[in-house]
Amino acid sequence: MRYDSRMFIRKTTTRNGKTGEAYFTHRLVEAMRVGNSVKQVTVLNIGSHFDVPREQWADLAARIDEILHNQSRLLNDDFPEALEILAQRYAAQLIARRSKDEGSGDAPVATMERFHEVDITTLEMVRPRTVGAECLALSGLRQLGLDRKLNELGFSKPQIAAAIGNVVGRIVAPNSERATYKWLQNSTALGELIDYNYEGMDLQQLYRSADLLLKHREELEDFLFQSAKDLFGIVETITLFDLTNTYFEGDAEGIEKAHNGRSKEKRSDCPLVTLGMVLDVSGFPKRTQVFKGNVSEASVLKTMLEGLKATTGSVVVMDAGIATEANLTWLKEQDYHYVVVSRKRERQFDPEQATIVLTAGQKPVHVQRVQEPDSDEVLLYCHSEARAEKDKAIDTTKAERFEAGLQKIADGLTTKRGAKDADKLNQRIGRLKERYARAAQHYTIDLVFEKTEEADEKDSKPKKAKTGKKAEKGHKVTAITWRKTPKPGSAATHPGVYCLRTTLTEPDNEALWRIYSMLTNLEAVFRSLKTDLGLRPVYHHNGNRVEGHMFISVLAYYIVHTLRRQLKANGVNDSWETLRATLSTQVRITVTLQRRDGRVIHVRKASRPEPGHQRIYDALKLPGYPGGTQQTLV
Repeated sequence: MRYDSRMFIRKTTTRNGKTGEAYFTHRLVEAMRVGNSVKQVTVLNIGSHFDVPREQWADLAARIDEILHNQSRLLNDDFPEALEILAQRYAAQLIARRSKDEGSGDAPVATMERFHEVDITTLEMVRPRTVGAECLALSGLRQLGLDRKLNELGFSKPQIAAAIGNVVGRIVAPNSERATYKWLQNSTALGELIDYNYEGMDLQQLYRSADLLLKHREELEDFLFQSAKDLFGIVETITLFDLTNTYFEGDAEGIEKAHNGRSKEKRSDCPLVTLGMVLDVSGFPKRTQVFKGNVSEASVLKTMLEGLKATTGSVVVMDAGIATEANLTWLKEQDYHYVVVSRKRERQFDPEQATIVLTAGQKPVHVQRVQEPDSDEVLLYCHSEARAEKDKAIDTTKAERFEAGLQKIADGLTTKRGAKDADKLNQRIGRLKERYARAAQHYTIDLVFEKTEEADEKDSKPKKAKTGKKAEKGHKVTAITWRKTPKPGSAATHPGVYCLRTTLTEPDNEALWRIYSMLTNLEAVFRSLKTDLGLRPVYHHNGNRVEGHMFISVLAYYIVHTLRRQLKANGVNDSWETLRATLSTQVRITVTLQRRDGRVIHVRKASRPEPGHQRIYDALKLPGYPGGTQQTLV
């Protein structure tokens, strides 16, 4: 039966079912004439947070009706953009709801009405939303059971949706929580995949979700690590430990852990905060903790391992910055084994005493094993040709820059206003040595000076003084000389050589070297967290929110690492950045057409997967059309 319809917005008073408190809400109502009678039906609850002026309600309702019936906007010149955005949003919600009511959302195409006679000139394609990377991230999240765990922890459905939005947003479009909110509102089809309307969500829900996730950090980390162990059959034997830091945009006033320190991103001009991580050799985090930005790397090892309650006899792998003698002694006392990079500066290597180990890239590494009598440690002196080339290149560059700095200081002696006082020159040379310490250790620098006219003319012969020594009164510097003598046992005399220390005396050289090489897992994790998963920078001005922001990146890493392990097992070795870029071109979109009988059909579906998309979906056994097909007839 043909019928006329008209929509309008109604403000009504309702009561909270639990408290009985009265409040206002807004509803989109459709008045339908059936025969001689008119029926008013609420088709959409807009909610209480509806700030459109009452004089615009009629225009908004009329525009929603136009969109549903595929009609062009009547007020093309002066219709407010904000109203158009709302109209498109509410119309999309109505179309999705009617599709579910008609049972076509999850129905196979064969059960839908497949053939329609339509006016092709009325074809419209609206509301494109990205879906490919979201589908992948959601797959990893569900495999680990994160959504199920949140439910067990007492999260409500909106809280779970906000948590998923935060984590998946960090995976797909890494940024601040505010930027994630805009992404959820305007760019992604994630809400369609989990049946939640993010466009009706308040920004504060995302912030409160981050607070809740942080509150349950230890439970979630334990759960996710156990899930990963079960999923991949991981056996815990080795613990990797390291720190990284990230910087704040702003002064971070009032944040207790924000301190200036040495930034690994060369942003020491900004306050920093430090993230410590304990990982299994599989690359999955066991425990994370946030420390002050100026924390000493060596001071936090005991704190984290005691909190982790690692198994006695576990092997701890860490770099030289953490491997202090005090830490190594403590590890022995707690019955841990360790494999660490030695902090000793002096290098040695005897190629005749070395064995050859092949890296994952089939590059040879020469390993010399040394064990002193009555020592409980083994030293491994390793030599890599690739590292030797890198050392030589670094030393050459540093030396060139150091000598260029010296020459600049020397050239100043010939200018009228150039510094000629020995004390000032020593200060400048000292700063240069500090900047290029790796190169400066190989140089001897002398100041050449002579007496001024006021000095005793009997002793006018030029003299030399090494830098750092104060010149005699009445003398001025006339020249600077330097000579390079490579320091024994340094990278300059032993390029490509580094030393490992370990309490593991039984494994052979190859096994020990491979344990050390697992530190590259940590480097990959921190690189992924900072470049792929939005760990840096931090914009918050609240300490808990800072830690919440960082924990969301950690949760995102669990999921990304799960997916990449599975993809690698199926021959897909792309980085997450590449995977994300590949999948970003698949969108869900609504196609709208008017039929001959005047009714309008809306079909919402993902775009056809391209070969790059399908390769990824096939590797994970995922459907190529995320979200299925929705067909609605209005």
